[in-house]
Amino acid sequence: MGDLGIQEAFSAITYKALLEALVVVLAATALTIAIQKLLPKIAGKLGGKPRFYILASVPLLRLIIIVGTIIVVVPILVEPSFENMVAIFGALGLALGFAFKDYANSLIAGIVTLYEMPYRPGDWIEVDGKYGEVRSIGARAAELVTPDDTVVVIPHGKLWASLIANSNDGTDNLMCVAEFNLEPHHDVSRVLGLLRDVAYTCPHTRTFRPVVVVVSNNPWGMCYRLKAYPVELKDQFRFISELTARGASALAAEGVSFVSAPVAGNR
Repeated sequence: MGDLGIQEAFSAITYKALLEALVVVLAATALTIAIQKLLPKIAGKLGGKPRFYILASVPLLRLIIIVGTIIVVVPILVEPSFENMVAIFGALGLALGFAFKDYANSLIAGIVTLYEMPYRPGDWIEVDGKYGEVRSIGARAAELVTPDDTVVVIPHGKLWASLIANSNDGTDNLMCVAEFNLEPHHDVSRVLGLLRDVAYTCPHTRTFRPVVVVVSNNPWGMCYRLKAYPVELKDQFRFISELTARGASALAAEGVSFVSAPVAGNR
């Protein structure tokens, strides 16, 4: 019965209908390409939250175009009766279920991603030990660009089983941490004030955001963690390097020595 329903549904397809459907698909493809190229360029000229909102709208608009294209094309090719729709979408569902199980899983996760937005284009995230900026979000996967300029493709199916750390969560604020491991015999209050001054006098510091210095006592000495926000997210690693260099120079001028300590792998 299912095969007969599908044959009957497609029996009325004509060359004119195929041509009309092809025109609609080509128009939708051209519109999608235009959105993918134009909106990121517009976002690149903007700063702050408008940039992230525009980048986040790209995958959503692409999904709307895909769904709209299907809604328009199917009635052109097939008489839109209830029996025909049930036969076609039932067969399509079975095919996807058996042949594209993992792909369908990522597609569903992609829809969840667009709704819940655990990450967006422009966010800096870490998934399974890979850290970088989300360059684009497709229907099946997201593209991540690491600090070493390597593109990592992450299927949305990772949502179901992996922890996702989002450093800025759709904003233009991203905390950076510079760590200093020092010998224990020094003036703690003096070092705290000195490291704060290092951050506030750095030209790359977003000074209207809080600057915090956290100190902990360890068997091997004192660990200071200088936390601050860079003006530009893309400069986070240069910002950490500059805080570290400035801090080391200021501490050396005060006669405070560094000690070797286990590295915790802080960004």
